[in-house]
Amino acid sequence: NFPEKDLLHCHSKDVIEAHFMACIKEADALKHKSQVINEMQKKDHKQLWMGLQNDKFEQFWAINRKLMEYPPEDSGFRYIPFRIYQATTERPFIQKLFRPIASGGQLHTLGDLLKDVCPSAIAPEDGEQKTQVMIHGIEPMLETPLQWLSEHMSYPDNFLHISIIPRPTD
Repeated sequence: NFPEKDLLHCHSKDVIEAHFMACIKEADALKHKSQVINEMQKKDHKQLWMGLQNDKFEQFWAINRKLMEYPPEDSGFRYIPFRIYQATTERPFIQKLFRPIASGGQLHTLGDLLKDVCPSAIAPEDGEQKTQVMIHGIEPMLETPLQWLSEHMSYPDNFLHISIIPRPTD
């Protein structure tokens, strides 16, 4: 009785690896126009996967580090790979193009992203915050620069997975 409608059912390790690598490639397309992943060799892709699968951080990070870098003249990634999950909607997640740097040169924050993509997650100025924004089980400040979050709080697939959940009432 696997809950097919709630969870992705992967029938083998090969399917899981293919899905993971597809996510890595998608994140790199957003961040670097796929330049980093395309410059890697098949053995680098394998090392990335094996490091994750075998819980070998140094093995994983030796390759993943390249996916987290950007030229200093760029001041950040092209777009931030993110997915927003909301407990109160039927939509599986929200994902769209969002730059880490505004046209004026200032860093976009988590709050800027939420205002643009999911305004219901932001408390009205005179109202009470009804939701919590969670990444890795913590509630980051909305003033946190999105570029920093992407570099330091992305999951192994290089996406920021942001959950918006109802705030506990107790």
